[in-house]
Amino acid sequence: MKAMIFAAGRGERMRPLTDTCPKPLLKVRGRPLITWHVLNLVRAGIVDIVINHSHLGHMIEAELGDGSRYGARIVYSHEPSPLETAGGVANALHLLGDEPFLAVSGDIYAPYFDFSEALDALKDKDAVGQVYPVDQRDIAWLWLTPNPWHNPEGDFALDMYTLRNDGEAKFNFAGIGVYRPEMFDGIRAGEFVKFGPLMRRYIEQGRIGGELYHGQWVNVGTVGQLEELNAPLRPAASRS
Repeated sequence: MKAMIFAAGRGERMRPLTDTCPKPLLKVRGRPLITWHVLNLVRAGIVDIVINHSHLGHMIEAELGDGSRYGARIVYSHEPSPLETAGGVANALHLLGDEPFLAVSGDIYAPYFDFSEALDALKDKDAVGQVYPVDQRDIAWLWLTPNPWHNPEGDFALDMYTLRNDGEAKFNFAGIGVYRPEMFDGIRAGEFVKFGPLMRRYIEQGRIGGELYHGQWVNVGTVGQLEELNAPLRPAASRS
């Protein structure tokens, strides 16, 4: 399986830090956000990685290079201007191949997420070994989290392991998913296309599965969040 890390965003809310540093290179605990992903992907055996970039993208390439020092093989998909998530994937499909691929947002901090779970996320056969019809099998699998303070209403409902657009309890999309390349059919390379409407269309068809992730997860969207993550750790309380 190949992986894609989304790193083309401008990071407007993180200015002035992102005026001189792309958001995925901002450091948490001494390590760039994007490097946490690279290391965890390699640990899971996912070593072929595509990174899209735009704003200050040359700095990302200078930091990570070809990935060999991490045990990875990294290639880059440059976008002269950001193409949004779906557009970014379509622009990089020639690098991702014909098999399902993992994709993760470059500006989230999830140091303990086990990317090996993605290897079996999309099934072509049911529990008794029968092949799903192509138009009925899941086209994507997403990880959700409990709703953070900045997204209290959540994004999607979860009905067993199937995502729904509506429901009483909604959860936050974690920015981690596995996708079949055909999900992006019809999007031209270089076209600006947002991910939300595309996802909701397939969710309406009942073709996107998912599950909840309860581990540490932060969408690093403000300078305050970054400072909080880098604050000195408090010593454990002594026991009397």
